[in-house]
Amino acid sequence: MSGRTGLVGRLRQRGREVVSAMRSDIASVVERDPAARKPLEVALLYPGVHAVWAHRLSHAMWHKGAYFPARALSQATRFWTNIEIHPAAELGPRLFIDHGAGVVIGETAEVGADVTLYHGVTLGGTSLSHGKRHPTIGDRVTVGAGAKILGGLTVGADSRIGANAVLVRSVEDHSVVVGVPGQVIAHGTAPVADTRPKQDSPTAPDPMGLAVSTLMVRVQQLEAHVMGEEHHTHTHGPHRTPSGEWELDADAIDYVI
Repeated sequence: MSGRTGLVGRLRQRGREVVSAMRSDIASVVERDPAARKPLEVALLYPGVHAVWAHRLSHAMWHKGAYFPARALSQATRFWTNIEIHPAAELGPRLFIDHGAGVVIGETAEVGADVTLYHGVTLGGTSLSHGKRHPTIGDRVTVGAGAKILGGLTVGADSRIGANAVLVRSVEDHSVVVGVPGQVIAHGTAPVADTRPKQDSPTAPDPMGLAVSTLMVRVQQLEAHVMGEEHHTHTHGPHRTPSGEWELDADAIDYVI
């Protein structure tokens, strides 16, 4: 009788842990998604949340050696949510998969706490060999829509991966990555308590635009140096106006053509 009582106690404890984790997932979505109105709406209507919950079950089955049922559950979840997560992947707490369509997380991927993935994200592999071949994503990382992170690399904590970027090498903590292949264009500051992804605004800087503008300024300076002009205000190409904008004159267009 004591053994049965102990089993019931363990099951109740496990049940409380599962419910606590589910509540934490819902609260993290409400915190990070302005479109989320009520916890009940998140629990019933968010496929990203359903995919994470189903993964926890398939992950437990995988580690018990029930490989076929685990894969069957993950494939059924893929059918219903359009999110594919291998049962062996390690997912941290409060993962938020926003929208979710087309998200793929490979077998040896590891995802930290409070990570945000947008639709179309792939945590994929580049090798056919066994072993670690999928990315490790640090805590509080945000990965933009359509981004591809490929190989057994590491993305440092508090980093931001831009939409449609293709990252194939490790980056340090607080990195901002854009482009194909992904390039680090900035480093952020130390982590803060607010784990929500930064929202776009009309006044927010455009990382790619800043990078291109910086390159164009450098080219203009080099052209001025080569031509021996101390104040180079006009070139056969793009030049910066006093207002800070870039323009191309008609004669410059003829020159380029």
